[in-house]
Amino acid sequence: MLIRPPRTTVVSQTHQAATQLCCCSCPLSIPLKCSGQKQLLIRPLSLSITASSVNKRVAPRQSRKPNLLEALLQRPGILFATAAAGSVGLIALIAKLGGGGNSGGGKHKSGGGGGRDGQGPSDHAAGVAGRDDEDKPKLPLVSLTLVSFAVTRKAYHLITERFVKDYQAATGQQVKFRLSFGGSGTQARALVDGLPGDVVALALPLDVQKIADAGLIDGNWRERLPNGAVVAESVVALVTRKGNPKNIRGWDDLIREDVSVITANPKTAGVARWNFLALWGHRSKKGDAAALDYVTKVFENVPVQPRDAREASDVFYKQNLGDVLLNYENEVRLTNLSYKENALPYIVPDNNVCIETPVAVVDKNVKQRSSRTRDATVEAAHAFTQYLFTPACQEHFSDSGFRSIDPKLRKASKLPKVKDVWKVEDRLGSWAEVQQRFFGAGGVLDDIQRHVGEKRRREREGK
Repeated sequence: MLIRPPRTTVVSQTHQAATQLCCCSCPLSIPLKCSGQKQLLIRPLSLSITASSVNKRVAPRQSRKPNLLEALLQRPGILFATAAAGSVGLIALIAKLGGGGNSGGGKHKSGGGGGRDGQGPSDHAAGVAGRDDEDKPKLPLVSLTLVSFAVTRKAYHLITERFVKDYQAATGQQVKFRLSFGGSGTQARALVDGLPGDVVALALPLDVQKIADAGLIDGNWRERLPNGAVVAESVVALVTRKGNPKNIRGWDDLIREDVSVITANPKTAGVARWNFLALWGHRSKKGDAAALDYVTKVFENVPVQPRDAREASDVFYKQNLGDVLLNYENEVRLTNLSYKENALPYIVPDNNVCIETPVAVVDKNVKQRSSRTRDATVEAAHAFTQYLFTPACQEHFSDSGFRSIDPKLRKASKLPKVKDVWKVEDRLGSWAEVQQRFFGAGGVLDDIQRHVGEKRRREREGK
């Protein structure tokens, strides 16, 4: 039985890391009962929608693009913006889209399809379309796969849920999401190797550019969206043990011989590359030789390199390994929330790197749909990426621990102030130069890893 049963549309969300779209790795048609996969049925905080509320709101579309715009323009209270992406009109849904309760039972009201207290379809959504629409042809279901990095799970579960409701309320178009989370570098390689992703939201521009270089994303991806396609920001945080027994105060303490450092693997995790760049940038003003010596000493203190930011948290919090953890500030905050009374203190050092998390439509993949769904898929994918820049979505990012790009939210944020936050391009050169110099084959990272490996081999041999 596939995911469109007669009376219910079930939206599956991936709960596995890396490249799996579900636990049995079924890539496109996810069964309704997939062994081990969590199914989201009709409950608050799910992406499920009832067929009764969907079918009655659907109107026939004679010409897709004009009707998409008309549907948005005709809804009261809508603010919208358009941006060019080829010949496709992009829609950003900014305000409330109807009269239901809140989005999925959360605290940020979106109105569209929330029902009473977000418990189900509202009377408006279920009945206003009228009996005349019941026999009209339905728009084909659009299925989008969002491929993102590990620590965005909370934000994108909420945002995709909200988009499903808002987009259907505005256009009549049903959208279903599949979500895949894992290390950013791993996700980028999986997409290049054939993972069927339609939208990517990765940890750093380098990973999106790799997909573009493979011909899957148009070369102008950074110009198609606001803020250079960066939807949220963060900084590197240093997590210590309770009471900070090693008295770790900042970057310079990471090279002490009595300090054990946990950071993820730069080969697989975006966070680890940001950590690397933050470390290098801390000493770069003293010259490349000083920066190389400093970063090498830090990596000599790293006993293990987990696969991604979430696994790094598990190693530090659950396995109690290491004296200090380098991780995204947003990941640290979410982890501390889950650990409650066992939360750990953290420091946000000054002279910190601005972590930029970009998003892009995977153009080649969305255009490979059948003629029946191609236009609708392209429109929905571009509308979703625009939607991420709306105030409502920026609130979700902020609530998930990110530093919002929205000026009002940034001003109201209670996150620690950082005196000197610098961008990679301003201090270390273009991303292409950074990739070649630090992370490419035979680059600085490879040299450091080789040195550390040889040193440990000699230590094991007693030399």
